[in-house]
Amino acid sequence: MSFNDKLKDAFIIGLALPASEDVAGAEYGRTKGWDSVAHMALVAEIEAAFDIMLDTEEVISMSSFKRAQEIVSKHAIDAVA
Repeated sequence: MSFNDKLKDAFIIGLALPASEDVAGAEYGRTKGWDSVAHMALVAEIEAAFDIMLDTEEVISMSSFKRAQEIVSKHAIDAVA
């Protein structure tokens, strides 16, 4: 599974979105269901999927799918290749 597919799956599971949801444009507060509670579920799902631990600053700044790609790729360099 590619890096982006893995991250997309984490978004769908973490935010409890339909499997058909296009998460590439997902943004905190704009994507249905992505509130503060769902944000923590998303963080937990991403950490489990990539076997990483995000720091507080990363958790706070993860406000979109694009930003999540940037943050997670720093931890999962091998998964990006």
